[in-house]
Amino acid sequence: MDFEDDAFVLAARAHGETGAIVELLTESHGRFVAHVAGGASRRMKPILQPGARVIARYRSRVEDQLGSAQLEAVGEGPAAFFDQPLALAALAAAASVAAGALPEREAHSGAFQAFEAFTAVLPAPDIWPAVYVRFEAGLLQELGFALDLSRCAATGTTDDLIYVSPKSGRAVSRAAGEPYAERLLRLPPFLLSAQGGLRPGDIDDGMTLTGHFLEVFVFAAMNRPLPPARVWLIDRLREAERL
Repeated sequence: MDFEDDAFVLAARAHGETGAIVELLTESHGRFVAHVAGGASRRMKPILQPGARVIARYRSRVEDQLGSAQLEAVGEGPAAFFDQPLALAALAAAASVAAGALPEREAHSGAFQAFEAFTAVLPAPDIWPAVYVRFEAGLLQELGFALDLSRCAATGTTDDLIYVSPKSGRAVSRAAGEPYAERLLRLPPFLLSAQGGLRPGDIDDGMTLTGHFLEVFVFAAMNRPLPPARVWLIDRLREAERL
């Protein structure tokens, strides 16, 4: 099995004295794991950081066995954010969530596009936290667990949607949800419209919302917790008063 594809590095770990096992999110082939010869070298280490954009040339003699890959860096990658620790934390969180949630060798071009859109806005610190939440919502949709925020689950109205049912993932209006507000998840306006604007607490509400469904529908099924890198990101955002 041979292919060449655009990809993002999701994770890498040492293998032997000089190699590395690398997880890739490819545009057309989904999440792939490959051996990279020389992955432990000083030249390759910057390329193998979570979130690095690469061109991957993959080769395997037997389709269902671990193959090898040659990686060519595209752009500056995570090195562009060495003076922005929050952005690096977000990149690591997005990569770890994608690596943990996506099945191996199953095409998910929507996940690649969502990751690409997120990395494109990382230079804008006022924008990327909201886009990160949208990335996780897009990942849920790609995996078949899309949130239905189009209308109220109880009344059908499209107005004043401020809650989400934690069981169904469907929006709930203010009037219908008020009696059960403590049991519902808050729906930040920016998930309904790009013009929704950001208020204090909206990012926190968004992270809680997508995190709930990632945990319940994706990671719990694999008997795994949400990735530590995501928890670390929330802690750093809270310390920076960005939630």
